[in-house]
Amino acid sequence: MRITLVNPNTSRAMTEKIAVTAREVAGPGVEVRAVCPDVGPAAIESHIDEVRAAAAVIALIEADLLAGGSDAYIVACFGDPGLDAARELVAVPVVGIAEAAMHVAAVSGRSFGVVTTLSRTLGRAADLVHRYGMERACVSLAGSGIRVLDLEETTSNAASTIADLAADAVTAGADVVVLGCAGMTDLCRTLSARLGVPVVDGVAAAVGLAAGMVRMGVGTSKRDEYAFPSPPFTSSDASAVPAPARSLVASRG
Repeated sequence: MRITLVNPNTSRAMTEKIAVTAREVAGPGVEVRAVCPDVGPAAIESHIDEVRAAAAVIALIEADLLAGGSDAYIVACFGDPGLDAARELVAVPVVGIAEAAMHVAAVSGRSFGVVTTLSRTLGRAADLVHRYGMERACVSLAGSGIRVLDLEETTSNAASTIADLAADAVTAGADVVVLGCAGMTDLCRTLSARLGVPVVDGVAAAVGLAAGMVRMGVGTSKRDEYAFPSPPFTSSDASAVPAPARSLVASRG
């Protein structure tokens, strides 16, 4: 099984950081391939960044299709940029890390709180809470004020700030804490031990969910909304993707 993890920002350091987590939880027989774009936003911290990131997600999946495709794809940004469009491209599972983290948290406890990066991203996080039907489960959303690229190497100050906000979430009634940025992936075990509650990282959650779906033979439905788009695809190089390649990927799901 091969899972392609798409980091929509251009940070190779962060891509490698989240790849380490993904490979730790992937289990035997699962190859994790982590990719990021050469051009685009260095960090996804605004709506403009998210639009550009969504385009990068589609371009990277299209490129993977040209190389034969993967058994599943993960969008490794907490805004889940381009998730719906990515699902149109393939019949295999496509999982967003916010989506996966919230679902795992809702199974792990009755309620959860989210700790993310800049406060300006909280609106998008709230939108996703509603999209994924988690209004009752999500008891708090908090922005740490930490920029995404400051999490390439998580400093002690950043870790302390995140820990304090996670503790506030528990005080507010959260049974589980969700980390709202792929760059926080290395904090799970430490925070869980400190807080005494499960702490969920979306990268690990998405890998587990995607791998499980592949083993179950559950992919992306092609019945209606996520049906393959009419060729040619919309990006500049998508017309180069032959129908047989798309069919191959669909058959693997």
